[in-house]
Amino acid sequence: MIRVLLADDDDAMRDFLARALARAGYGVESVDRGTTALAKIQAGERFDLLLTDIVMPEMDGIELAQKASVIDPNLRVMFITGFSAVTLRAGQAMPNAKVLSKPFHLKDLVLEVDRVFDVGSMSGLS
Repeated sequence: MIRVLLADDDDAMRDFLARALARAGYGVESVDRGTTALAKIQAGERFDLLLTDIVMPEMDGIELAQKASVIDPNLRVMFITGFSAVTLRAGQAMPNAKVLSKPFHLKDLVLEVDRVFDVGSMSGLS
């Protein structure tokens, strides 16, 4: 099973995204901040995708992605953000990462994650 580490400081958004990805067949571990996500990666937990909000307290998603990629160069990264100004910064910092701007439909999120892993839609979302 493909494992996703989801980092988002918005409780409702994090729960919403985690449920959608789980329903689509992904294993999801969700945390409320970048420092907690990084600790999991540093502890040796294996994830296939880091799905992170960019704007978070303590450590933003870009810094998290950069540090996580040093620890696990095979970790794929996808950013989510509601701030268009930081989208460009994310693309410059992590050019291979996908950036998904809020608001988005859950099926769009699942389709983008499916594309990252080159799989047909695993979900029944409509």
